[in-house]
Amino acid sequence: MSTAALQSNLSQIAQITQIFMTLNEITYQIRGAIYDVYNELGPGLLESVYEEALVYELQKRNLIVERQKVVPIRYKDVLLKTELRLDLLVEDEVIVELKSVKELLDVHFKQTLTYCRLLDKRLGILVNFNTDCIKDNIRRVAN
Repeated sequence: MSTAALQSNLSQIAQITQIFMTLNEITYQIRGAIYDVYNELGPGLLESVYEEALVYELQKRNLIVERQKVVPIRYKDVLLKTELRLDLLVEDEVIVELKSVKELLDVHFKQTLTYCRLLDKRLGILVNFNTDCIKDNIRRVAN
């Protein structure tokens, strides 16, 4: 392998590493904000309350947050009229799906993964605030 080709490969690896470091930094901030919201509000509230509080915490951390982002659905070559909405998109990189349910189900993971796939995002975070242990109810969902 030539020196130029090796340098090109190293450059590509460095770019990929930077992307993952950025994702890790973003998810670290998201997790911290989730803990802050949970510690302040506790379990048992509506999802919309947690969403509003989490947006506040994320923006306090200087993160760009989109609420209730439309997820277009393309079937073959047709853009369907039906739209989905994800809870939060942070830094145009990480999807955050909020729940306030008795327990997380497979369908919640599949929903988050589908949003990642439809928007071509690598990572989602699924969180259930209706729990006694928030640590066990924050899950990474990789696409």
